[in-house]
Amino acid sequence: MYEFEYHRPKKLADAVKLIKAKKEGKLMAGGMTLIPTMKQRLAAPSDVIDLSGLDNSGVKVSKTKVTIKAGTTHAEVASSSDLKKAVPALAALAGMIGDPHVRHRGTIGGSVANADPAADYPAALLALNAKVVTDTRTIEADKFFKGLFETALRTNEIIKQVEFEIPAKAAYSKFPNPASRYAMVGVFVADFGKKGVRVGVTGAKGSAYREKAMEKALTAEFSADAIAGVKIKADDMNEDIHASAEYRAHLVGVMAKRAIAAAK
Repeated sequence: MYEFEYHRPKKLADAVKLIKAKKEGKLMAGGMTLIPTMKQRLAAPSDVIDLSGLDNSGVKVSKTKVTIKAGTTHAEVASSSDLKKAVPALAALAGMIGDPHVRHRGTIGGSVANADPAADYPAALLALNAKVVTDTRTIEADKFFKGLFETALRTNEIIKQVEFEIPAKAAYSKFPNPASRYAMVGVFVADFGKKGVRVGVTGAKGSAYREKAMEKALTAEFSADAIAGVKIKADDMNEDIHASAEYRAHLVGVMAKRAIAAAK
């Protein structure tokens, strides 16, 4: 790890000021990605601005939406009693992330900003028609994920919270890598009744995406049989030592059917 200056501001305005002043600086939430890359000398920021000093955690549930502040850890999301009543699938998703150490340090804001192609939250953001609220604007989930570790966030923009719509029923199913617990493929299915069904997929491609053919079929009939005829192409699927593109395409269908069966 290279030498760097460490900052832990107490106010969002101070964090914004610091990151704008430090051209080679990096924002850090839980540090689950930044610290390992710094240890491997794959990242060498001049300054690290630690956002954990901000008073910005908590889950709030209203009649139509769930608001989760950016500094909320995965463990806090998973254990929220209000969230378990409103969107149990989202709480369950948070409980599947990594291991206890990761869940107690990693945050929803850090995960969303990092946009790892195998992270779990992106599937939920897309399926639950979420909005990412930053220090300057609000970004719809459909416009947020741009590619491999790429989002619509501008340079030095800081996520304040994420707002999710509450569905009639939903579920998340993933095929985890046995070592990292990242999703080799994860599918989040959300039924909004008359507003239709949304299906978010993670782990399969360079970034999370919506499976529109499944959405159309499930809006007409919410059942595993309804997507039996939906063919998932392997052309642009991820391929690595863990799974071929064809296998990941197959897993999208399998995980979707499992999520549909579990939806409540």
